Amino acid sequence: MPGSANQPPFDDLPPLDEVAAGERPLDEIVAGETPLVIRGLFDEWPLVAAGRASSEAARTFVLDHARGDRPFVLTSGAPRPRGRIFYDDAMHVDAETERLPLSDAIARMRDHEGDDTPPLLYLTSTDIDGFFEGLAETLPSGLGERHQMLRSIWIGLRSEVPAHNDVPRNLAGVAVGRRRFTLFPPEAMTHLYPGPIDNSPAGRPVSMVDFTAIDSDRFPEADKALAQGRTALLEPGDAIYIPSLWWHQVEALDPFNVLVNFWWRDVPLSWGDPQDALYHAIWTIRSLPEEQRKRWRDQFDHYVFGDPGRAAGHLPDEARGILGPMDTNLGQRLRTYLIRVLNR
Repeated sequence: MPGSANQPPFDDLPPLDEVAAGERPLDEIVAGETPLVIRGLFDEWPLVAAGRASSEAARTFVLDHARGDRPFVLTSGAPRPRGRIFYDDAMHVDAETERLPLSDAIARMRDHEGDDTPPLLYLTSTDIDGFFEGLAETLPSGLGERHQMLRSIWIGLRSEVPAHNDVPRNLAGVAVGRRRFTLFPPEAMTHLYPGPIDNSPAGRPVSMVDFTAIDSDRFPEADKALAQGRTALLEPGDAIYIPSLWWHQVEALDPFNVLVNFWWRDVPLSWGDPQDALYHAIWTIRSLPEEQRKRWRDQFDHYVFGDPGRAAGHLPDEARGILGPMDTNLGQRLRTYLIRVLNR
C-alpha cells in the first residue's frame, strides 16, 4: 500500500463503522470495545456553528469563553510536512512548549494560518472546565456516570500525531476543521514499532513508522499493521469513540482546527493506573535471568490475568486479603502499601 510524498496510504484502508447521532444510545456505544464514528453528535454545539462560519469566528468564540488570564501551554516547532509531531535525528522531541495567554497563542495561529507550510502550533490537551467558562454548554449528554471524567480541547494549525494509544476510553469530537483518524487494534502494537515509553511527543509511546514512506528495512512488519488499519474522515460536528489502548493516528487537515475529548476510565482513581504497574515491572522483572522471568510470568498469569476464582476460590472469603474483590478500600490499602515500600 504505497503512500505519496504528502499522503499516508490510509485512503486505501477500510472505513470504520459509523452510526448517525441518536441511532444508538451513546452510553451503550461508549461501554463497548469496538471503535465507532458517530456522525453529527456535536452538531448543536455553538463552537461548531462558529467554525462553519469562519476560522476567525471560531477563534473569537473560544477567546470569549476563556476563564481569566490563566496561561495556556502552547506547543510549537519549525514548519514540517503535514505538521508531524515527532523526533529529531537525536531522538529529541522536535517541538517545545511555553506558557502564554490564550490571546497571544491565538494571534500566532492567525498569523500563520495561511502559510503553505505553517509552523507547528497547537494548544495541547487543555481542561475545558478549568480554563473556560461556558464553553462546554450543549456538549452531548448521555455518557452516564464515568470515573475520572476529563473534558479537554485541542486548538491548532495543521498537525499529525503518529499512532499512539491511551489508557482511558476516549470520545473525540471535531469542532472546527476536518480530522482523519486511523485506528489499529491493540494487537497491532508490535507491527507499529512503538518508540520510547518515557520520551514521547504524545505523552504515550508513538509508532516510529512514517506511513508516507515506510522504511521496510527498519520496519519490516509495518505492512501487517496497515492490514489491520481502519480509517475515517470526520467533518465538524462528527465524533469518534476509541476504546482503551486502541492505537490511533490523528491528522488535523485544515488550516485551523479544534478538537474536544472526553476521557474516562471504568474504575475509580483509587484502583491505580496500569501504566504504573508496567513501569514497576520493567524496573523489577525485565532484567532478571530468563528462567526467573518465566516464573514471574506464571505468577502474573495466575494472580492477575487468570481466573480470579482459581487464584482465590479455595480460600474463605475472610482470608483472601488482596485477592478479594477490588473496591475503594482495598485500592487505598494497596496504594498506601506501595507508597511505603517505594519510599524505603
